[in-house]
Parts: sequence; structure tokens; C-alpha cells
Amino acid sequence: MDTAPFLQRLNGVVAEVIAPSAAEVDQHAQFPRSNLDALAKAGLLGLISAKEVGGLGEDTRAAALVVEKIAEACGSTAMVVCMHYCATAVLEKFGPTEVRKAIAAGRHVSTLAFSEAGSRSHFWAPLGTATRGGENVLLDSRKSFVTSAGRADSYVWSSRPLDADGPMTLWYVPAGSDGLTVAGVFDGLGLRGNASSAMTATGLVVTESAMLGGDGQGLDIALEAVLPTFLVLNAAFSTGLMQSLIAAAGTHLSQNRLVHLDQSLAEQPEQRREYARLLTLVDAASLFLDDTLTALAAGRPDAMLRVLQVKAVAAETASEVADGVMRLCGGSAFRKEQGIERRFRDSLAARVMAPTTEALHDFVGRAAFGQPLL
Repeated sequence: MDTAPFLQRLNGVVAEVIAPSAAEVDQHAQFPRSNLDALAKAGLLGLISAKEVGGLGEDTRAAALVVEKIAEACGSTAMVVCMHYCATAVLEKFGPTEVRKAIAAGRHVSTLAFSEAGSRSHFWAPLGTATRGGENVLLDSRKSFVTSAGRADSYVWSSRPLDADGPMTLWYVPAGSDGLTVAGVFDGLGLRGNASSAMTATGLVVTESAMLGGDGQGLDIALEAVLPTFLVLNAAFSTGLMQSLIAAAGTHLSQNRLVHLDQSLAEQPEQRREYARLLTLVDAASLFLDDTLTALAAGRPDAMLRVLQVKAVAAETASEVADGVMRLCGGSAFRKEQGIERRFRDSLAARVMAPTTEALHDFVGRAAFGQPLL
């Protein structure tokens, strides 16, 4: 994978465009449009789009690598790309050909619109409805958080089924649809540039052809296509944050000295031991992600168990590592120019994205005992 043809382009975009803009994106809660434009120009927004529609045709491992590398520089950009790939995974299977071609060409950014007010992190239990209105369908929903809200070109939208049994149905909703509104501007603790805001659909009109997959089959699609992609890429996001945090800690310990002892901080046993502990946590989480990707690619029997575990492992580890690096680097970590406190905040924001660690632990327990996930 290190010799993948897109990797050089990715590294160039990260170094020349994304990394220099990361602090400003965070400070001003600025949606990273220029970063997305650069990724589009490099062909990376069409990374997992099929070659037949002009995409690169890469797999989940490649997507994880892209998200991880971007997260090392800018968490907000990485999360926007993560959610774009999650939506693309659905649209590649069920979306209109012209939309798939636009995504492959880098002209179209999509995202998921699952979480709803009233159901909290239970994305599998939407409260929003789809009802018939003449020859069309009317969508009415209150989404609690949507990444790239008001900035994406389309949304993979969930609702209760139109007619069929089942917990939910998925829809392709273009941006700018009548009845689609964004409730305010995001001003939160972390991931400040990913435009995560509530959205409301009020009598939003779509045709029945906008349905993605069969009526009532949305949960099956989510579990088969969306959930594995999201959990793995979210873990890759956390891994990227950790890699940048541990690198910053290493630089701090190497470059700062105790003058009266004429020694670097890295030569002090207490700091050295703590750095080693944090480094071991980072490496363990990275290896768990790699094993999860290997299990998926090989179709191993434990693949789904690993998928259910990987976000919880990476998110909780990233939170612990971020807190540890803040402590290890002391007062300098609290200065914004270091970028450490920004990554600390981003790690916390990613940690609470649904499904939460608590929900995932329940899923893992159910899977371990052979019980239904839901």
C-alpha cells in the first residue's frame, strides 16, 4: 500500500494544502473547501468509486490510509472525507449513475444524515417519516447532527419505511431541495470545521426513484455497507490523530532541556517512561486497525467482531493518548500554535460520534454470544 499510485499525490496535498490550513480551519470553524478541492484535483474524492465510472476503484484499506494521513494534519478535513466515503459506499451500490460519475470526478461531496433528535445515537431507529404525496414522496425528519451540513452536494438520508415492514429506508437527497434547512452554524469543542449541524426536512419532495435499495431495507444496507466503512474509517481518523500527537510529544521531549542538568526531557526517566507508555498504546491501536482491515479483506470469521471493536479501541485510546500528551508536554501543549490541544479536542469530538463506545461494547457482547445486534 505504501507504493500505491495515489499515495504521492495524497502526501503532497496534505503537506502543501491541508496542514498549513489546519489551525485556521479550527480557529474560525471554517469548512475546509479548499482542502476538498485539492483532494478532488488529486482524484482522492473518487478513491472508492468504481473505475467504470471514472474512480480509482480502491478498497477500504486505501480509504483508511487516506483518512489517517489527513487526520494527522487536520481532523475536520479528515472527518468530512470519512463521511463522504461512507455515503459513497451506499451510492456506489444504489445511487444514480450520473451522481456516481460526479463523485468519481471530484465534483460531488456527499455525507450521511442518520442521527436524529429523539433517538440519540440509535441510528437504526429513525423517527422521521416518508409518506406519499401524489406521485411523489414527502420526507419529514429532524436530524440532530450531519457532517458537512449545508456544504455537501447530497445526503444519504434515513427515514421510516414508506410502505414496507422494516426499521428504515434510505434516500438520495440533493442539496438545495425545497424543505431542507440547516439549523444554525456549528460552534463546538472539536472538529470545528466539519460543519456538523442539525438539519430538518419539512415536506421535502423526492421521487420514489430516490430510494436507495428497497423500502424497509435501509438497516440491512447500513449494517452491510455503511457501518463497517464508518467504524473502520473513524478508527483510522483516531489513529491519525494519535500518530501526530505522539510525534509532537517526541519532538517536545527531544528539543526541550533542563539547563541545570544539561539534559533533554527525553533523558529524564519519568518523562521517558510515560512517552513509552503512550507510544505503546498508539502502536497497539494501529495494529488493531491493521488486523481489522486484514480480517475484512480475507473474509475472516472474526471480521465483523473486529469491525465492531475497532472504533471503540481507537477512539478510547486516542482520548487517553491525547490527554497523556497534554500532560507530558505541560504548558506548551496548551498553546494553540503547537496543535496539540486542537487534536485533544478533536479526539473527544470523534469519540462521541454514534455508535458510541457504550453502544459498540453492547454490539461486541451480543456478537460474542451469538445474539442479534439489534
